[in-house]
Amino acid sequence: MNLLNPGDTPHENIQFLLVLACILKAVDTHADLLRESAADIGNDHRLGANEAPPAIISVFLGEQLEDVIDQLCSTGEATHSKTGGTLKTGVATLPDLDKDATDRNRTSPFAFTGNKFEFRMVGSSDSVAPANVVLNTIVAEVFKEAADELEKAEDFDTAVHDMIKKLFRDHKRIIFNGNGYSDAWVEEAERRGLPNIRSMVDAIPAITTDKAVKLYESFGVFTKAELESRAEVEYEAYSKMINIEAKTMIDMASKQIIPAVIKYTTQLAGSLGAVKAACPEADTSVQTELLTETSALLSDMKVALAALTDITEKTAGVSGAEAQAHAYHDKVVPAMAALRAPADKLEMIVDKDLWPFPSYGDLMFEV
Repeated sequence: MNLLNPGDTPHENIQFLLVLACILKAVDTHADLLRESAADIGNDHRLGANEAPPAIISVFLGEQLEDVIDQLCSTGEATHSKTGGTLKTGVATLPDLDKDATDRNRTSPFAFTGNKFEFRMVGSSDSVAPANVVLNTIVAEVFKEAADELEKAEDFDTAVHDMIKKLFRDHKRIIFNGNGYSDAWVEEAERRGLPNIRSMVDAIPAITTDKAVKLYESFGVFTKAELESRAEVEYEAYSKMINIEAKTMIDMASKQIIPAVIKYTTQLAGSLGAVKAACPEADTSVQTELLTETSALLSDMKVALAALTDITEKTAGVSGAEAQAHAYHDKVVPAMAALRAPADKLEMIVDKDLWPFPSYGDLMFEV
């Protein structure tokens, strides 16, 4: 039996509504753990763009279920369920299509899709095990709490209805059916008190909070020591990966990009001198402007390279896994971004034959 099958009339499906309410509570209570379960370095760049959900955990239910919940919260009972209606194509030669009333939002991290939930934060190359451990445990916790309360109820039916209404009212804040990419949602989420954990380093502490330790130990999933060891491993993994990326960036910039740019500026300077020698009256403003701009960006790149090299060496000596991970996040990552900025601009200027790597255009359209 699929406990998340709403049927044709979800407002009358008490079992479904109770399960849905419990899941909303689980996600709202442990949003930080869900975010941590999908945390890695690659996801720091991915979340919030190109159909990946934002870093803010929210639940998308669609118009039909949101309307049922609104009825329960406002009047205490739900008397009807919206239907999908008809999708008008606007083309006379094509038939009208049935319009679904559930998921049509690709920016939601946790979306209801007809008869199931999809947790969309996990990266394509990542294991789904950590997310499944979190989902199973947090839902088990809420199911246990609900069962403990209902088993003691004198009037079971009344207790179930009261529980459903209370859970929806208490955890309605986690429901969001709008555009997860908008700045307005960031502000609204903050107003609702929802966590916005933007990086892996900021997400890791979620697994060692008192709340998380109590959750995992009560169900025999992890002990406090096991959670602390996992946090340390994740901090070390973050530091090692950023260190590798930073050193790779230093190598690329110093051995390949800067020499290529120097070669280009040399050719520009030679072209400028040759044109002036051959025809003093010729307009060489383009060559002069390119040479000036390229030289300035080259200087910026050299300064940024030196800064990245220095901060990477210093951060490698920081003691303590957590402190070092924060140092890489707070200092090395911004220094890498500062080095990338002039390099990206130079890629748009330097002769394609001289540029040492495939351009973005090559990667997108020619590989």
